[in-house]
Amino acid sequence: MTEAQPDTGRFRTSIRSVNALIRTVVLLTAGAIAACGGGGSYGSSPPPPPPPPPPPTTGWQQGVFLAASTFQNQCQSPRSGVDINGNPSPDIQGLTLDENNFLRSFSDDTYLWFDEIVDQDPGLFSDPVTYFIDELRTADETAPGIPKDKFHFIIPTDEWLQLSQSGVSAGYGAQWVLLSTTPPREVVVAFTEPNSPATAVNLARGARLLSINGFDINDNTQAGIDALNNGLFPAGAGEMHSFEVLDLGAQNPRPITMTSDNITSEPVKNVGVEVTPTGRVGYMLFNDHIATAEQALIDAVNQLDTAPGIDDLVLDIRYNGGGFLDIASELAYMVAGVVPTAGQPFEILQFNSKHPVNFPGTNIPITPTPLHTTSQGFNNQGAQALPTLDLPRVFVLTGPGTCSASEAIMNGLRGVNVEVIQIGSTTCGKPYGFFPTGNCGTHYFTIQFRGVNAMNFGDYTDGFKPANATNDDGTPTPVPGCSIADDFTAALGDPTETRFATALAYRDNPTCPAPTGITVPGISKASRPLSATEGIVPKSPWHTNRIMRRP
Repeated sequence: MTEAQPDTGRFRTSIRSVNALIRTVVLLTAGAIAACGGGGSYGSSPPPPPPPPPPPTTGWQQGVFLAASTFQNQCQSPRSGVDINGNPSPDIQGLTLDENNFLRSFSDDTYLWFDEIVDQDPGLFSDPVTYFIDELRTADETAPGIPKDKFHFIIPTDEWLQLSQSGVSAGYGAQWVLLSTTPPREVVVAFTEPNSPATAVNLARGARLLSINGFDINDNTQAGIDALNNGLFPAGAGEMHSFEVLDLGAQNPRPITMTSDNITSEPVKNVGVEVTPTGRVGYMLFNDHIATAEQALIDAVNQLDTAPGIDDLVLDIRYNGGGFLDIASELAYMVAGVVPTAGQPFEILQFNSKHPVNFPGTNIPITPTPLHTTSQGFNNQGAQALPTLDLPRVFVLTGPGTCSASEAIMNGLRGVNVEVIQIGSTTCGKPYGFFPTGNCGTHYFTIQFRGVNAMNFGDYTDGFKPANATNDDGTPTPVPGCSIADDFTAALGDPTETRFATALAYRDNPTCPAPTGITVPGISKASRPLSATEGIVPKSPWHTNRIMRRP
């Protein structure tokens, strides 16, 4: 008799559907699943199995690689027709082996740690996605149990196009935060998208989920677990699920029903100005570096810069996992202005040793990502001069969901001597990125470069921590600011919300309260107040990355 634990506590990035991938940030496991092994008849031994047939000839030679283009678009199941942008499919009939050979050559050529991949015969693997996820990456660890590469993932091409261009994905328009994934569980609403199923039933920040599809949030049966996850993370549009919620400040729970829809993300929200006795403070909630964010950020900066303008900015990126690096560069320039950014790079890219000079697959020299002074065409209006706030410092509200391109904003601004004051908790720690690469209906994302700022700093794999937090070795961090837990008792942009309020107070007196933006051992989940805890902010992998467009 053996026991097998369900693998439900982490991302399984081989899953093809983005929504299914998000669902794997699950609430719990059902406990051990028993599986008994059988044997032969009593008193006799079964005959030995016949030897396996010899593997087919694949032409594989260890350490010998043809160009990835040799195999590209040769597909076991070619697509036909056009994609959502009207582009015809490039696929032709091929074999699974062709798809595997493409991935093998692509990884060997562009993966940042290519020399740590164990080269194996690609003919041994029947599923290209599993081959890519499980085999074409480093097995090294930065610490026991902590993989060096935590960021390998795939997205179906159609979903990638939807996500990256418009922010469309199936859901209710409510961003959940999983404060506790095991009993006693806590799932709350972080924010909602306008004109969505969530706003139609008046869901708002701080609302707690008590039951889903008739199952209590603490149900520990497999049926309960499935119901909870299916309700939280619908696989597509048109799914109806029931919930019991306790709204912030309410005494009694209420039932609601929501039908999932294709939700368009509004990446920039709650732009406004707080007038204080010591100056005007702008606030901006920035949630996603998607294409539609370009115009939204331009509009926000223009709004904040309208006379008499602002003296300080609070940039709230606590739930922003990343996206297009060009948009991060544009925002950094709009915050800093012309003088500190003149002639300075936003980020310098470092590829593997095979590509010290040119971008992979091109004859184009590797040049730093500049601090863009004009829009980069995401708004389909061509290059336009960007407005600027010309601020010598910025207050940045962060959380564990602050990742990749969002961290690049912080690092890029520090590289040009703009003071970045961090209010919140430790960021995710991802100075890496990649170029989206599609083949046979799947987009593959393998770490291809690391980024450093104008001061050649990019070593933040453990995340940025505010000054009153400490490093793992107990030493103080060099980042100014305060470690403050997320606060679900007030709306985002409300000056009484703890992180925003701390930033406002720090302007006049640069001291911090006791650090709370960290997990404190020994405090039970049940006793933690909503204003003093962190959690998982499940988003698609695309929204937690640093994405480069091809040169």
